[in-house]
Amino acid sequence: MPSRSITAISLIFLVFCTPLRAEDLGVIGPTYDITERDLIEVFKDKFRRMEKTGELAAMQENYKKRVIEGVERPRPVPGIKPTEVAKTHYIDPTFTLDRNVVDEHGRILYPAGTKINPFDYDRMSKVLLFFDGRDKGQVAFAKRFMAESKTPVKPILVAGEPLKLMREWKREVFYDQGGALSRRFAITQSPAVVAQEGKRIRVDEVRP
Repeated sequence: MPSRSITAISLIFLVFCTPLRAEDLGVIGPTYDITERDLIEVFKDKFRRMEKTGELAAMQENYKKRVIEGVERPRPVPGIKPTEVAKTHYIDPTFTLDRNVVDEHGRILYPAGTKINPFDYDRMSKVLLFFDGRDKGQVAFAKRFMAESKTPVKPILVAGEPLKLMREWKREVFYDQGGALSRRFAITQSPAVVAQEGKRIRVDEVRP
């Protein structure tokens, strides 16, 4: 065997068979214990600093103003504009049962597929009046309509300041928060009057 091969084998043998030692290389720079602050204490310290600087009081005041602003002046219902062309449309409230309606003994009262119109059992006790409280013409119309109506009227704003109007009129004024009712009655213009006519709902978008 050539001497070069014997030398290589010997080196490999020494590497794998000689015990290895870990060598202490010393400490480089200062060392610290690893500690983790309690998260609640961190927040408390932050709030204490904010309280001392007045930042916390300013945040509370801004939040209060935003809440009051949201109550006094809710966001207008999107997609509703002043009536340009008076329109009338009807909504059939009839719905179809998607499951059996049973009594306490499990007996079927109304089978799935039955069509039910709520006006067969009850009627609308009030007329709904939707209007924009920012429009003086619509506000005047609403006030006149409520005074002349023979049926109780429920005033519902789609924009404006409901609390301000309640203080002026000294009566309840509602707000179509998020436009849920306007969508249900397919209202796109205001003022709009929603009332029962026979077994249907009549929606009149009125031009004052």
